[in-house]
Amino acid sequence: MFQILHGLNVDWMGRRYFAYIISGIMLTASLVSLIVHGGPRYGVDFTGGTLIEAAVRPAPTPEAVRSAVERAGFARAEIQQGIDRPDEFLIRLGVSEAGTDPAPAVEAALRSITSGTQVELLRVETVGPRVGGELRSNAIKAVFLALGLILVYVAARYDWRYSVGAVVALFHDVFISLGVLSILDREVTLTVVAALLTLAGFSINDKVVVFDRIRERKQALRREPPDKVMNMGINETLSRTIITNGTVALSTLALYLFGGDVIHDFSLAMLVGAVVGTYSSLYVASALALELQLWGERSAGRHRTTSSTGTAGSTRRASSTK
Repeated sequence: MFQILHGLNVDWMGRRYFAYIISGIMLTASLVSLIVHGGPRYGVDFTGGTLIEAAVRPAPTPEAVRSAVERAGFARAEIQQGIDRPDEFLIRLGVSEAGTDPAPAVEAALRSITSGTQVELLRVETVGPRVGGELRSNAIKAVFLALGLILVYVAARYDWRYSVGAVVALFHDVFISLGVLSILDREVTLTVVAALLTLAGFSINDKVVVFDRIRERKQALRREPPDKVMNMGINETLSRTIITNGTVALSTLALYLFGGDVIHDFSLAMLVGAVVGTYSSLYVASALALELQLWGERSAGRHRTTSSTGTAGSTRRASSTK
């Protein structure tokens, strides 16, 4: 099997406090962006409304398209020009109070930008507000259900320390991916939720591989310190982690650059998730499991010290009485 980075002896756990600072900065930036933007920017899938994708030739400016749509009676429309195709526009309209299809009115308004303007409606999607609310609620339930099942699976296969580390790392990956989308002012749509669930499954698979190797080394090296055992497990799986995650990152980067506007948000969420998931496999999941193990050992040590002190005190009192 093709491998890279043979014979590494990197002290990953020795640098975990520096990694905590990096994670804290990324999480804080994500939280601040979400607060400033009033939460995730939900797409038409979750809020209800109409999404129109139209090709307008010759290509007008976004301001001309906005003015035409406003003249048609849609004052709060969002206009987005295609990155690769400047003659294509995404037009998002709110829920129509009259309950009528807004597409014909928008098409007529676009044709009136200049004489001879040709308009082709490439896509028209309409979602009612009630359906949008149900989809948003179901999407949130799906994310939490997936994370809960992962928690149970890892706890059953390993122990609770690894389970907590893995699930916290998944929350870490998903939250930072949402934060990057918020910072870039991208919408959270059904495809983005699909990307978040995909990266959660991909990320836990990577962490399970690392945990498997750590467990093997832990059984063979019972007298070694836990941080040394974890470093060995991570170093021995690093080649696989970099090759697998690097392949996913390059594939999603190609989708982002050449896949078109329709899958831009999906590929962006997957790309960010692949990079952050690699980082969290090395530091967040394993480091948290290590912290919990060290905390357990310290608590057990204090308990033994307290018990032995109490036993010695009782013995001295008994001798004094005699």
